[in-house]
Amino acid sequence: MSGQHANLRVQDFHYDLPEELIAQEPPDERGSSRMLVMDRATGAFRDDYFANLGSHLCPGDLLVLNDSRVIPARLYARRTLRRDREKPTGRVEVMLVEPAGENQWRALVRPGRKIAIGERLVFPAPNGAVALEAEVLERGQFGERLLEFAPVDDFFAVLDSIGHTPLPPYIHRDDAKADRDRYQTVFARERGSVAAPTAGLHFTPQMLDSLAAKGVEIARVTLHVGLGTFAPLRVERVDEVRLHRERYTIGSATAEAINRAIAENRRIVAVGTTVVRTLEAVALAAGNSPIKPHSAATDIFISPGFDFRIVSALLTNFHLPQSSLLMLVSAFAGHERILSAYQHAIHESYRFFSYGDCMFIA
Repeated sequence: MSGQHANLRVQDFHYDLPEELIAQEPPDERGSSRMLVMDRATGAFRDDYFANLGSHLCPGDLLVLNDSRVIPARLYARRTLRRDREKPTGRVEVMLVEPAGENQWRALVRPGRKIAIGERLVFPAPNGAVALEAEVLERGQFGERLLEFAPVDDFFAVLDSIGHTPLPPYIHRDDAKADRDRYQTVFARERGSVAAPTAGLHFTPQMLDSLAAKGVEIARVTLHVGLGTFAPLRVERVDEVRLHRERYTIGSATAEAINRAIAENRRIVAVGTTVVRTLEAVALAAGNSPIKPHSAATDIFISPGFDFRIVSALLTNFHLPQSSLLMLVSAFAGHERILSAYQHAIHESYRFFSYGDCMFIA
């Protein structure tokens, strides 16, 4: 769906953001963020707080969450250039992106230029012992590598012991112990993301309980956030944008809930752009048929001109300039309207990006 606005350029989605508005830490309390509320029919917006989300939702609304769980995907390794070299050299940062087969992972590697096919990377445990080993099988662009890890009893248990929370590059600090909790939604279940579905970070169990008590139906999908989150758009025109594929699952209960909501003309509220991409990809796959439970991968790109078939309201954080996520939100609410709302948010010192404030668009 990338040819919808041939005249739009990626730089048309630029805005100037003061560095001090990029949130470097989560708010003191989960759920205490500000919320800019926007009427997508008129473009009008007003300031509010996430704590008041319930006042913007109605009994019968279907609220859809992404329950993907962030893995501690940032690892540090030492290089060994030859199999017969016993002492590893040179520190390497490895960001796991997605599994690619048994014991294999696609990853981003820094410094990328130096890591060749056939090299072996050694990942030390805190006590200095070797926790993991991997060989470079393939080399891609922009630091991408295919790694094959030597088998271990429980790979994810080792990740939990040596991995770091994969904070985004615009957070200029090392990850802290608190990030293991705060860079994870309270409803995260299915392990596999290398970045948080950040609109969900605002929710507390109490908020979810109060919405359910009000009559808001809650459903879950899973979309594992992958390489596209870290890859800048390296083209000039919007219709040239191509995204990496990301894996998703929609279960039977959620498929049935969506079909009921559509049949009864109830609002479907997406929590985050990952949910929008999942639901609209599912709608395209279904055609004119009911939604069916399934797992697949999608590279759907949503930009102005896109025809939304399922999502009728959206809770989302503020997104990077010239990003595919900003294009998605602009497709939902209008290009100029979103840029105007962002300028208001900047003027009012909203906090931006993953640990920042949010927008509710309906």
